Amino acid sequence: MLTEEYSTYKFIWFFENIEKYKSLEKNRNTKIVKKGSRAQEKYMAKAKYWIFNYRALDHQFPKKNQIFIQCWHGTPLKRLGCDLEYSDNAMNSLKEIRKKYALDAKKITYFLSPNSFSTEKFISAWNLKKFKKENSIVEEGYPRDDILSTYKEEDVKKIKEKFNIKNTKKKIILYAPTWRDNSHQSEIGYTYQVAVDFDKLRESLEKDYIILFRAHYLVKSSFDFKKYDGFVYDVSDYDDINELYIISDMLITDYSSVFFDYAILKKPIILYMYDLEEYRDKLRGFYLSLSSLPFPIAKNEQELLREIKKTEHFSYIKKYQQFNKIYNQLNDGNATQRVVGRCINNEKSKEKN
Repeated sequence: MLTEEYSTYKFIWFFENIEKYKSLEKNRNTKIVKKGSRAQEKYMAKAKYWIFNYRALDHQFPKKNQIFIQCWHGTPLKRLGCDLEYSDNAMNSLKEIRKKYALDAKKITYFLSPNSFSTEKFISAWNLKKFKKENSIVEEGYPRDDILSTYKEEDVKKIKEKFNIKNTKKKIILYAPTWRDNSHQSEIGYTYQVAVDFDKLRESLEKDYIILFRAHYLVKSSFDFKKYDGFVYDVSDYDDINELYIISDMLITDYSSVFFDYAILKKPIILYMYDLEEYRDKLRGFYLSLSSLPFPIAKNEQELLREIKKTEHFSYIKKYQQFNKIYNQLNDGNATQRVVGRCINNEKSKEKN
């Protein structure tokens, strides 16, 4: 078992709110440290392995004997880094973005990939060939998605109880929009305006549906859903999005990579792209043609409501099956073991030799 094999390892987690996660220290050899603190810098200087799912800060650079594992956070629909042809980004110019990704590339020892499509895009977006790092890609699936193939119905029940969602026949919609690069306010950060009229949604859906609303973590604006109590649950601060996937009956998103992960569950997905032209032509651009996706696209609330109603007759069509064959074949519940074998065990073997 992995637990025994790595029983002598120490595990350091960095969080902004350390009190919220103190319970993790009940686990063997686990310590919680304040993000941005001197303690974080101290532990990063000592650690053998750095595991990130986003960019490390520019000044955080691993030493020669340290291993940087970049998990990233999903199969990309949106263009990234060096692949951006234009970007209406409120914080960085294209030149600055490419410089940051180049700096990242120099740090990487291993870069996790869930499929060959992502492998190609990650190599390109980080310009890994330039730094002779293209072989750093570990195409074995995403460990964080293992639970989507291994969870039990008892898990669903327990998660619903956390939200006090019990004994209801109502279907659960997870609405998880991404952030917009150009929506930024000084001293506030990235902002997001809810792009749906929840009064209209409640009028049409409250009898049969519950909505879990999850904002992207970069979005700093607060949302007040008190008037929709019992219909809309704000789950933006809930830690594990996989648990939200598991209890929901359908996903509504836009340009976020969450739909690639959610597709493992073979449930309905709706893409609510009310600002499609602006996002595609001015903000980011896409790696994929939207026509290749097996999911319906709604551009306004009327279309969105119509697509939600259509899910009552949902079937796992051939185009959806082919999508999963391309993007999720390696997300089979065993990615963790394969990744640990390719990364950690490989480094242990090098040390012995």
